[in-house]
Amino acid sequence: MTDALVRAVGVDRTYGSGPTAVRALVGVSLGIGRGRLTALKGRSGSGKTTLLNILGGLDRPTAGQVFLAETEITRLPEADLTRLRLRRIGYVFQSFGLMPLLSARENVELPLRMAGVPFKERRERAERWLEYVGLKERMKHRPYELSGGEQQRTALARALAMQPQLILADEPTGELDTRTAAQMLELLRRATRETGVAICLTTHDPAIMEMADVVHGLVDGRLVQEA
Repeated sequence: MTDALVRAVGVDRTYGSGPTAVRALVGVSLGIGRGRLTALKGRSGSGKTTLLNILGGLDRPTAGQVFLAETEITRLPEADLTRLRLRRIGYVFQSFGLMPLLSARENVELPLRMAGVPFKERRERAERWLEYVGLKERMKHRPYELSGGEQQRTALARALAMQPQLILADEPTGELDTRTAAQMLELLRRATRETGVAICLTTHDPAIMEMADVVHGLVDGRLVQEA
C-alpha cells in the first residue's frame, strides 16, 4: 500500500450519536494504485458509497486518515479541499450529472471553465476527450438527445478532461443495459492503461468485478475481501 496513489488508514464513519448512531465504516484500510481499476463491491448499505465519498473528499471520516499522493485530505480546510477536488479528482455518477441545457461539449468544458482554463484550451480538451469516448459526432447534442450510454460517456469525458490523478465512479453502469455497460467498462479500463489515472468505482455488477484489477468487498462497513 506504500506505493498507492490513494491510501485510507483506519477509516471510520459514524452518523448520529448515542443509541441511534449508525457505523457506516469500521476501521477500513486500503490502497488504490495508479493506472489501476479498483472496484468496491457490496450490497446496498454495505458502506461502499460512503467510502467512495470519503476517498474523494466529499465526506469526512469520523476517525482515520485518507491520503492522495502525499496530501492528507482529511485535514485540509474546506477551501483547500474544494480546490483539490476540482483539480485532482474526477467524478462519474450513476445519474450522469449533466447540465440539461448545455451540449455535451459545454458539459465537458464546464469544470474546466470553473478551474480557470482559457477558452481555447478548454475547447480543445473537451473535443479531444469526447472523441476519445466515441462522441465526436455528438458533441453538440444536449443530454436529452443522447442515449444513457452516451450521457455516461460524456460524464467520463468531463472527468478525464480535468487530467485528474483519480476518478471515482459510483455505480457507473447501474443505469445501462448489458451491452452499453460492457462498452463503458472497456473505456474505463482503456483510460487507466493509456492515461495512468487511478479509477475506483462502486458496483454490484459481476462483469465489473471480473474486469477490475483489484476488488475490495465491504460488509456492514468492514473490509472483508481483497482479490
